[in-house]
Amino acid sequence: MTTPTKSSTDAGSAAVDDRKLVVHVDKVTAGYLPGIDILTDCSLTAYDGELIGIIGPNGAGKSTLLKSIFGLVKVRQGTISLYGDEITNLKANKLVSKGVGFVPQTNNVFPTLTIRENLEMGIFQKPKELDHRLEFVVDIFPELGKRLGQRAGSLSGGERQMVAMSRALMMSPEVILLDEPSAGLSPVRQDEAFLRVKEINKAGVTTIMVEQNARRCLQICDRGYVLDQGTDAYEGAGRDLLNDPKVIGLYLGTLGQE
Repeated sequence: MTTPTKSSTDAGSAAVDDRKLVVHVDKVTAGYLPGIDILTDCSLTAYDGELIGIIGPNGAGKSTLLKSIFGLVKVRQGTISLYGDEITNLKANKLVSKGVGFVPQTNNVFPTLTIRENLEMGIFQKPKELDHRLEFVVDIFPELGKRLGQRAGSLSGGERQMVAMSRALMMSPEVILLDEPSAGLSPVRQDEAFLRVKEINKAGVTTIMVEQNARRCLQICDRGYVLDQGTDAYEGAGRDLLNDPKVIGLYLGTLGQE
């Protein structure tokens, strides 16, 4: 087993490095308020087709990292690039047009709109592709296809999560950012959420996921990052992190031994 180490801007195995670099977060410092940094010197890489998991204690900056990539939190230092082109602090609508999708943890659907109308909102930049993309997302989430006329506000938490993921997929993103996809779900629904994440990734979408269920996240991801106090403390293959004594002791506790 390879011992996980502090990540660097060129982290990754030779096999990973042979693939195309999609997202590169390079020593980013960012925060919501002037003078208060949530992220400090934080780095991350995601290669074509990878499923990246981000775990860590509460307040470590996991969601802030995703929001920084998606232009929702001001980056003060460092850079973020997509396929080699810098996208630091680019606005969210521009990032969507460049192939980046984002699924927030909460308030992630339009409750007064139907499922179909939510999905239509996801592809408003390319309305002519509606039917084609609708067919694609319904293939991944077939239960939604039977209920397109139902209002999103009447759905359960797990069902809303499916709608939010589907809406992000409508623009055919090359990268999707998922913020706590299993949060607030029952164990059965959590398993379903992780299966959906895997299906999205297998469909060719590079996936970066922040997740509170650290053990399950590391089981399914190709590589994982452990954030602590706003920086990337450890990086490695998901299974290696899951079994690393130091990571277990500091961040996973008994979860890493189940």
